[in-house]
Amino acid sequence: MSKQRFGVELPSTLQRSPDKAQRTYAKTLRSAEGEYGRGERARRTAMASLKHGFEKVGDRWEPKDHKGPSDPQAAAGGRQAREHPQETFGGVDVLGHSKAELYARAKELQIAGRSTMSKEELARAIARKQR
Repeated sequence: MSKQRFGVELPSTLQRSPDKAQRTYAKTLRSAEGEYGRGERARRTAMASLKHGFEKVGDRWEPKDHKGPSDPQAAAGGRQAREHPQETFGGVDVLGHSKAELYARAKELQIAGRSTMSKEELARAIARKQR
C-alpha cells in the first residue's frame, strides 16, 4: 500500500527509505507529471532519477557511493532508452559495483549457484531475491 508524503504517493520500498530518497522521487515525479501528465512515463522518470543516487538494497533504497546510472537502460537515457529498452536489474547498481561486490551481496542473501554466475546474473539474482 502506498502512502502520501511530500505531496505524492510513495511506493512501499520508498516508504522504508531515507527522506532524501523520498524527496528525490517526489520532486522528480511532480516535475515529470507537469511535463508528461500523470501516469507510467512520469513514474518511470522519477524512478530513473532515484536510481542515479540510490540503489535498492533489500526492501528499501539506500544512497550509492557514487552518483550516476546504475544499469545500461539508465546509461542510454532519453530517446535511445525508449526506442531500445535494455535490462534494468531491478534497482541493483550493476554498473557501480564490481563482480566481487555483487558476489559478496549474493553470498549475504544466500543465493545458490552464485560462484558460477556472471556479473549480470548476480545482479538479476539479487534483484529477484529482493522482490
